[in-house]
Amino acid sequence: MAFDAAHIITAFSTVAIIIAVVVLHYEGLYWLGRMSRSDAVPHRPRIILMILGQLLLHCGSIWVFGLGYFLLLQYPDFGSLEPMTVITIGESVYYSAVVYSTLGFGDVISVGPIRFLTGMEAVTGLVMITWSASFTFVEMQRNWEA
Repeated sequence: MAFDAAHIITAFSTVAIIIAVVVLHYEGLYWLGRMSRSDAVPHRPRIILMILGQLLLHCGSIWVFGLGYFLLLQYPDFGSLEPMTVITIGESVYYSAVVYSTLGFGDVISVGPIRFLTGMEAVTGLVMITWSASFTFVEMQRNWEA
């Protein structure tokens, strides 16, 4: 397999998407951490908002990856998602959610250079989900009422 322009562009796009997702997650967790230490929000709603906020962060990350798939797959050189014949934003986001969560239904398979983005999204999703779990653990220790 030779590395052509499509592979290089896919690699750089993947790095840019991962950076965007990590920054999104960092800033979101930073804001949620500040909110969880604030007395302006009562204890119980604070924890609920923290969990809902994390779910929104993961949704945002899935959409960032999904838009990446959608944009790259507008050009055949980057590969395809089989058996899809038409790539829509909805289908791209669905595929992203399955990959990000490492659920892996197997109903859609990436082919071509786009496989690199797929593999790295699974790793990134695993790291982001673990980061959220660690954040939740620390915040629950700090905020949980006896």
